[in-house]
Amino acid sequence: MAALTIREQLDSLLRNGGSVSMATLVAATGSTPKKAGAKMWVDPSGAIAGTVTIGGCVDARVIEAAESLGREGGRARLLDLSLDDAEAWEIGLTCGGSVEVLVEAVGAESAVRSAYEAAAGEIAQSRRVVIAMRLDEPRHRLVLGDAGVIAGSLGSPDLDRDAARAAPAVLDGRVSRVEPIETPGGIRRVFFEYLAPPRLVVIVGAVEVARSLVTFARELGMRTIVLDPRDRLLTTERFPDADELRVGMPSQLVRAIPMSATVSLVLVAHDVKFELPVLREVLRSDVGYIGLLGGRKRREAIRGALAEEGFTEREIARIHAPIGLDIGARSTAEIALAVAAELVSEERGAGRADGAVRRTSGM
Repeated sequence: MAALTIREQLDSLLRNGGSVSMATLVAATGSTPKKAGAKMWVDPSGAIAGTVTIGGCVDARVIEAAESLGREGGRARLLDLSLDDAEAWEIGLTCGGSVEVLVEAVGAESAVRSAYEAAAGEIAQSRRVVIAMRLDEPRHRLVLGDAGVIAGSLGSPDLDRDAARAAPAVLDGRVSRVEPIETPGGIRRVFFEYLAPPRLVVIVGAVEVARSLVTFARELGMRTIVLDPRDRLLTTERFPDADELRVGMPSQLVRAIPMSATVSLVLVAHDVKFELPVLREVLRSDVGYIGLLGGRKRREAIRGALAEEGFTEREIARIHAPIGLDIGARSTAEIALAVAAELVSEERGAGRADGAVRRTSGM
């Protein structure tokens, strides 16, 4: 769940004062559709929002703990719930296992609320963060980003330092997880919650592939900006699902878009006079992904031109071409599906048995 959404949910639940019980899925053995960081809230009236699994026995136990915390107050509780095969199947695990869920009371002035406020501010600037918390002392929160500490503390300068050292690996891994950190007082289990802005897909070329790709991206929770100099093609009628349409020379328009690890650039114009100037602008930027539509012959021609202009092999190797996973795509919609699949694969770090994603052969 995005930090902006969590912050907004907390604001809504806390608008009348008091506190709300928040449950966070910290860890699970087995395979479940809910990932670490999933949230559930129980307000003082007993109303429930969100889920830490997909319903069933675990959520019922979490709700009971949250209601108890709300009635009686007290410290946060870390629930370690063991499941038999029948219970595991009920929540989407293929076999028995266990889940850990932290249940805590959150108030408007709490460190928890402040941490999500700080994280939301970073994400609004297209920056990713992790929020670290000690599972033995979860009332503290430390917000960390690519540049280091942003806000908060874990209650110990030494632990803050060690958590900051562990954060880059979590940011690069792009998943929330528990990391053990050794301290003079023993091993501390620290939960790092990974939060990032929705992936921004910048599409160059208002072609048919782009139309389908925008639709797929929207369904996948990604934001899209389509760039093209041809205003008769770049219309809301043709791209009703796009977040933004920008008419003009793509190489000039991309300069106004902050490039970061959460941005994917997809070149589908199939026109070198648009693509080469854009590549010159972005190859040395922090953009997370660059994909180029076209066959291998065309790819090699573009790479050769860039090499002659002084771009290094490492920089040119950032171009994913031919674009898209190998699904045997033929139609424009199928090509867009292959591209969307590659965007998901890149974000998850999946599909790389030999260090590279299997790509289409004819795009």
